Amino acid sequence: MSLDKVVPSAAEAVADIKAGSSLAVGGFGLVGIPWILIGALLDQGADDLTVVSNNCGVDGAGLGLLLESRRISRVIASYVGENKEFARQYLSGELTVELTPQGTLAERMRAGGAGIGAFFTPTGVGTMVAEGGLPWRYHPDGAVALASEPKEVRTFNGTEMVLEESIVTDVALVRAAKVDRAGNCVFYASARNFNIPAAMAGRLTIVEAEEVVEVGEIGPDEVHLPGVFVQRIVELTPEQATNKDIEKRTTRPREEISA
Repeated sequence: MSLDKVVPSAAEAVADIKAGSSLAVGGFGLVGIPWILIGALLDQGADDLTVVSNNCGVDGAGLGLLLESRRISRVIASYVGENKEFARQYLSGELTVELTPQGTLAERMRAGGAGIGAFFTPTGVGTMVAEGGLPWRYHPDGAVALASEPKEVRTFNGTEMVLEESIVTDVALVRAAKVDRAGNCVFYASARNFNIPAAMAGRLTIVEAEEVVEVGEIGPDEVHLPGVFVQRIVELTPEQATNKDIEKRTTRPREEISA
């Protein structure tokens, strides 16, 4: 049995993603997002997608491209700033948005991948996260069309905690710095954020890799995500691997060095 999970192209990797699918997408802001897989999915045409991700890209980049093409109907996310089209669709009733605390979102995906149905956390107790009433979708007139339901709260060792259900998605799209042909992944620095739990949450996990190596070239102690969680690998070209946009560029005038 071959362990080689590399597929010929990103287009082939996402070809069978159906309309109405749920997607877990890795990355943080624009760092570590699966740029090429998102582009391939945009070309593929699947719509009515539910996206689980820390954020939904920015205007004109990342998941923002799928959003602008009206391909996303529901978002489960932690941070939704930097995207004017996202705000417009949400406030006009075109998009359902389930806001979730950042650590809770990561754990909901990790727990789903670990086979845990739900867990208790103190995060969100005493707020609308636990008590319900968070606007998930608006009417075009600005009234709340759908709001979150109250969640179970219990006390453990004197601390109140809220019950959060885990997340399992149809597909996960992630990006890794280095992957062997069996799917063992290594991530670099902050690009590691959300890629691991997103990969774990997907029933079908597709990884775009900046570098693909042979099995055995990644030491066991170097592996951040075991290949058991990965079904397909797309090897990026050198140009694709190095083409990374910056979400916010902050600069200052260069200071002249005196003699």
